[in-house]
Amino acid sequence: MSATSTAMAYLADRIRDILDGDPRITEKTMFGGLTFLLNGHILVGCRKDGRILLSVGKDNNEAALARPGATQMIHGEKVMRGFIWVDAEAIEEDDHLRDWLTTAERWVAALPPK
Repeated sequence: MSATSTAMAYLADRIRDILDGDPRITEKTMFGGLTFLLNGHILVGCRKDGRILLSVGKDNNEAALARPGATQMIHGEKVMRGFIWVDAEAIEEDDHLRDWLTTAERWVAALPPK
């Protein structure tokens, strides 16, 4: 296993521990990493470089971007409001990762299941 895939596996295990067997959660490989879906909607994605992609909702986009380590997701030329990247350094501590997951969960749980 390469160092990058080991880092992603470690990050995925940390996320699984925080989500603690939530029955609404499924896992799917997408965007070049492992993504956790809540009721069929993207909650958080793990990247091989240790970053996470979070769904925060368009209304929460600016507040999320104001937090340390957060940058806007851009897909091709398109700004993906409501989705942000969080740098690995910003989620080294479990409490910080848990806080980001809680932020995303508040938004995603309010969406109708797919």
